[in-house]
Amino acid sequence: MIKVGIVGGTGYTGVELLRLLAQHPQAQVSVITSRAEAGRGVTTLFPNLRGHYDHLHFSAPNNQTLLSCDVIFFATPHGVAQAAAGELLEGGAKIIDLSADFRLRDIATWEHWYNQAHGAEQWLPEAVYGLPEFNRETVKNARLVACPGCYPTSVLLGFKPLIENNLVDTQHLIASSASGASGAGRGANSALLLTEIGESFKAYGATGHRHLPEIEQGLGDFAKAAGQNSDIQLTFVPHLLPISRGIHSTLFATLTDTRIDLQALFESAYANEPFIDVLPAGSHPETRTVKGTNMCRIAVHQPQGRDTVVITVVEDNLTKGASGQAIQNMNIMFGLEERCGLELASLLP
Repeated sequence: MIKVGIVGGTGYTGVELLRLLAQHPQAQVSVITSRAEAGRGVTTLFPNLRGHYDHLHFSAPNNQTLLSCDVIFFATPHGVAQAAAGELLEGGAKIIDLSADFRLRDIATWEHWYNQAHGAEQWLPEAVYGLPEFNRETVKNARLVACPGCYPTSVLLGFKPLIENNLVDTQHLIASSASGASGAGRGANSALLLTEIGESFKAYGATGHRHLPEIEQGLGDFAKAAGQNSDIQLTFVPHLLPISRGIHSTLFATLTDTRIDLQALFESAYANEPFIDVLPAGSHPETRTVKGTNMCRIAVHQPQGRDTVVITVVEDNLTKGASGQAIQNMNIMFGLEERCGLELASLLP
């Protein structure tokens, strides 16, 4: 049984980890930390978990206690994991970080977009970007995994077959993505009140969003692995959906070869991926079909047979976009079947 520690378990990604791990046959949460809630029972904060974690209490972060765990998840704001990771890694820990602390390889870029100094530069070369569909073999032997962001997961998986096969103009990629309100976290924010976002839809961060460099870095890695120019230029515009959870990304690119069978290409590319579902030709994926699951559903279109390709992608931002993908990485790191604990059907309605 894998002994699990969770640092920062009071946010949405923390409770999603708890929900998923509650029915994982090979893992058990033994430590969960929160400075604000130390001493409080997990089920008093999250009554939905009654019967699963009745004897588990939040505790103040303590590295020695965390080092008794086989793997430590950081479900914390940016900056927290980098402050604690060094001592834990030196103590022999395996870490899966759900924040952005170790996603970007370039320190200057990270500090620019996250507006703070990076405190663990020496560990960046060891960090593995935890997109299993690309880095599966590297994740197997990793000690430090940087779990991808929710928006980047959807955009990267949508563009991946096209970039790897050099089929699109990589200087003019466009991603129009929309996320449910849980993507902004659990903290109080008047802009996210139901009365503010209900029956409304808006874009934000159109002039620049901190997920942009992460997406461009990932797309560049796809291109580099295929022996192509890794200089990628993406226009990324996020939107806020009036729903609790879910991401819908619509991706646009100009084809360099309009004769390719795009449906066959995507089906072949993801034929053996347990959490990628390429829908039949002509389909339009819906966020409700992935709610609460680790599944990513993709449809590909070539409108009017012209040179523009349109890819639509849906995922649950808290599951495949965060905690589910983190557990998928844990399964890989410990030699388990990737589906272990993650074979969940979507919640409907």
